Amino acid sequence: MAMTFAKKEEGVYTLDVTGYVCPHPQIYTKKALEKIRSGEMLEVIFDNPSSSESVSAMCDNNGNDIVEKNSDGGRYVFKIVKG
Repeated sequence: MAMTFAKKEEGVYTLDVTGYVCPHPQIYTKKALEKIRSGEMLEVIFDNPSSSESVSAMCDNNGNDIVEKNSDGGRYVFKIVKG
């Protein structure tokens, strides 16, 4: 289990925190968003259901927009645009 943060393409980054439980996905998401610029996108991949609520709340509180939420077989992908 290793957290990965990488540039996918220009203006789009991926954070994979699969296997981590709360509060780690939220913490890593916050740190990753601090590294990118306003208007850029972060795709967060995780498998902890309770992280869905905590990441959503954090984005609401910090002015970031979740533009897409997908879940399939216990795997979640949130696409977040930094505000």
